[in-house]
Amino acid sequence: MTTSDGISPDVPPSGTGCVECEATGAWWFHLRRCASCGHIGCCDDSPSKHATAHARTSGHPVIQSFEPGEEWFWDYDTSTLYETGPRLAPPHSHPADQPVPGPAGRVPADWADQLG
Repeated sequence: MTTSDGISPDVPPSGTGCVECEATGAWWFHLRRCASCGHIGCCDDSPSKHATAHARTSGHPVIQSFEPGEEWFWDYDTSTLYETGPRLAPPHSHPADQPVPGPAGRVPADWADQLG
């Protein structure tokens, strides 16, 4: 995987949580980062699946995990998992003290039953 795959290594992430969930007061399970524009969206196990929605609407097919300690990338166009790839601009994950699922105070008691 290279920057010619639509990856922009110098673009920082859009924040520390899912952009759309933050705007609506929702919650997420895990976070994903668009490797092109830095958009942070929630994973497909999250109720809203914003990372996949962003990839579809933006045409930015490559994401990277935004979870601490994870470096893998996923290409939606080819359904290919890459264990590593280009180093993206920091930060490389949400803060380690941010709970999963998150954010704190918005996760329902029955969160596990709501996972995709």
